[in-house]
Amino acid sequence: MRCPSCSSLDTQVKDSRPTEDSAVIRRRRVCMACGFRFTTFERVQLRELTVIKRNGRRVPFDRDKLMRSVQISLRKRPVEPERVEKMVSTIVRELESLGEAEISSETIGEMVMEHLRQLDDVAYVRFASVYRNFREAKDFEAVLGELSSDDDTRPSAARK
Repeated sequence: MRCPSCSSLDTQVKDSRPTEDSAVIRRRRVCMACGFRFTTFERVQLRELTVIKRNGRRVPFDRDKLMRSVQISLRKRPVEPERVEKMVSTIVRELESLGEAEISSETIGEMVMEHLRQLDDVAYVRFASVYRNFREAKDFEAVLGELSSDDDTRPSAARK
């Protein structure tokens, strides 16, 4: 592992421990050249995924980009970081288990919206507004109408 401080490849693992229901290994490392300490995370990757963008371009799937977009929609919302991490991990596992090496950005967006809808209504609306490219207030009204109709069909114990 390359040192983020001096770019040396001579680093050593000092401590390893499982996190996230043992789905991720957290490693504390030290650079033998400069003494800089840093943390890395190791995850199982079932397959290399490629995202097919709306314009037809193909790019490698980037879990960090997915995490950033979810975090933006959840900014200033009362959702614990552990729940966000778990949600993103679940989405990635679902994508990998589809059995396809190439996945459309629409598929990813719909999965994210489905999970955000269960996690936080405000984040869901924020993400949907960007993903669906809202242009007018009536676009927001339509999504809010969907949410309120879902609330009407949910048992009262499941409502937020």
